[in-house]
Amino acid sequence: MRRDSRAVVFDLDDTLYPYRRFRLSGLLAVARHLEQRAGLDARLGFAAMARASHGRDRGRELQACLAQYDLPAAWLPELVDVLRYHAPSLRLPSATARVLTRLRAGGWRLGVLTNGPQSIQAAKIAALGIAPFVDVVAYASSVGRGEGKPAPEAFAHIARELSVPAARTVFVGDDERCDVAGALAAGMLPVRCLAWHRHAPATAARAAIERLADVPALATSLIQEASKSHAA
Repeated sequence: MRRDSRAVVFDLDDTLYPYRRFRLSGLLAVARHLEQRAGLDARLGFAAMARASHGRDRGRELQACLAQYDLPAAWLPELVDVLRYHAPSLRLPSATARVLTRLRAGGWRLGVLTNGPQSIQAAKIAALGIAPFVDVVAYASSVGRGEGKPAPEAFAHIARELSVPAARTVFVGDDERCDVAGALAAGMLPVRCLAWHRHAPATAARAAIERLADVPALATSLIQEASKSHAA
């Protein structure tokens, strides 16, 4: 690993794009499945689930739809599989594309480290078209013992793949435990991403951001500070 190299690694869901878009894409797939399965107009099914996602049935959208249209509750596992394994319809936010392009032009090595089943996460990566923007995409659940983030081996793996020391790697993620605590334990420089959730919880990260556009300048500052502290 080159001592002067530097990297930014991103989490995927609710970091590079809003996870809600994947959820809505899945609900649409479920609605279309129900149209074929039960003759329920896909527009009505999707509208029912979308409404539920904003109310007391948030997280229980499938159950709410089945109940509203008097469909068998036994269909729930089937619908969960449709939601999880559908071919997602997603688009990379333009702000994300600009940040990744700017970082690469600035000489940064770039990676994505994501939790979750590889087949599901790989489908998101493909739909978003992220691969051309980064050097490495790593699926934490497929590394080592498959524990995923915050296990240290997942972070060590992507550092090796990027050929950048952990101490010169900025990790950007939304989850305090999986991303921030995991990156800290691995010796990386964590940044808490609040771009898709407008709240400001306490964090052990080096900094928190509400816009991905802040990453390039912040990452540069963090690397410079880390270099000074190591030189002292």
